[in-house]
Amino acid sequence: MNQLQYSLTPAGENALMLYFAQRIDPVISATVQHACALIRAELGESLVDLLPSYASVLIVFNPFKTDLNQVKIQLKQCLTQLSTQQQQTGKLVELPVYYSTESGPDLALIARSKNISIDEIIRRHQAISYRVYAIGFAPGFAYLGEVDPLLQMPRLATPRAKVPRGAVAIADRQTAVYPSVSPGGWNLIGLCPTKMFNPDTTPVMPVAVGDEVRFVAIDKHEFLRLGGEL
Repeated sequence: MNQLQYSLTPAGENALMLYFAQRIDPVISATVQHACALIRAELGESLVDLLPSYASVLIVFNPFKTDLNQVKIQLKQCLTQLSTQQQQTGKLVELPVYYSTESGPDLALIARSKNISIDEIIRRHQAISYRVYAIGFAPGFAYLGEVDPLLQMPRLATPRAKVPRGAVAIADRQTAVYPSVSPGGWNLIGLCPTKMFNPDTTPVMPVAVGDEVRFVAIDKHEFLRLGGEL
């Protein structure tokens, strides 16, 4: 068994940060998911929350049921089961996207920058599946990676004051769907009609860290039929 290296750092009186190698890596992401499963089983009712990210987990515990030292002991014990050979697989989620210059105002910019056609951008963007590495920035904002190297684009020099809900975007090696209207500096290539965050449903998001996402192109008529707004 290939034992993985990690570190534990206090993050307040009732929380710890669990760190692995700090890079975007599907193996590390899978290890984060395995660690979360082990921690949930080990801490049980003492656990308040787990917040996984690319290569770390924030562990929040109930200080009335345990203490920092006891949690450290339990974590070190359960994390001996971690291995690079252990792969936690999430579900595959398909998200529809209306790709066009109408719904993706930065498609033309990417096409010029990369000297490829808009059709080629669309083909490449939906040709692979993306791992959900983290949830952050805003409720429902899932960081997905990694995009085709040819599609990698820096963030806009001047962020937009208003990005529409459902905007599908690219920044550096990542892609995402904006869950609500907000400012943003990512490159917009389409619109997704699927709600990425709904507090009135269970679960509140269609994706979770560790899941795989595939984008599927739809036309304008289907986008509007599915509840999308232009």
